[in-house]
Amino acid sequence: MCQLLGMNANTPTDVMFSFTGLATRAHEHKDGFGIGFFEDRGVRVFIDPASARDSAIARLVKTYPIHSRHVIAHIRKATQGRVALENTHPFVRELWGRYWVFAHNGDLKGFCPRLHGAFRPVGDTDSERAFCWLMQELAKAHAGVPDVRELSCTLAELLPELHRHGTFNMLLSNGQALWAHCSTHLHWLVRQHPFTTASLKDEDLRVDFAAATTPADRVAVIATEPLTADEAWTAFRPGELRAFVDGQPLA
Repeated sequence: MCQLLGMNANTPTDVMFSFTGLATRAHEHKDGFGIGFFEDRGVRVFIDPASARDSAIARLVKTYPIHSRHVIAHIRKATQGRVALENTHPFVRELWGRYWVFAHNGDLKGFCPRLHGAFRPVGDTDSERAFCWLMQELAKAHAGVPDVRELSCTLAELLPELHRHGTFNMLLSNGQALWAHCSTHLHWLVRQHPFTTASLKDEDLRVDFAAATTPADRVAVIATEPLTADEAWTAFRPGELRAFVDGQPLA
């Protein structure tokens, strides 16, 4: 299946160390890659149906000075939908005057909800269909953008409907928080003072975070599988939903 990477921080942060670790796994997940990141209320999204190992856009991303508080990245191993630009994650929609960015790892069987005109998939993946349904149901539940805790409660009510159709690991952000839901495999960690050195599991790359941070910095990283070999990653429980704000999970 696909691989997910999310980052949530209390200050704009460089995600390239983690993205390099994710892109290294593209030899098994070669059906496209994408990354979306917020700059204040705006969003930049780079997607390509080519493998992150071969894509010229991936090379551009690796040199682009990304500094963001909310990042979602994805490398695709197609299960539903052809390999095409419109089927490449992450997907973006607008709701309540905010952008929403979404990526999914899994396979939903028989999920064919009725969707109205405001939220329709452009491609033919179960992932984008699930995202459109989520946006539609959130719009029904709230007249305007609620706070993070209220949104988390609504998502907790909606996500079991998707979970029962199959594997549904997801990352979702509207620039206020980053929500992560686990169906099978998802892990997280928080980097904060005192920062240490970390080494990627799949690449010969090591970073001393103490040299590039301040004592006030804090960043949460979420990934399908742990990206580093020398940090304490925590596995999500099946069915667990967590919201991350300012680089830490909400209680």
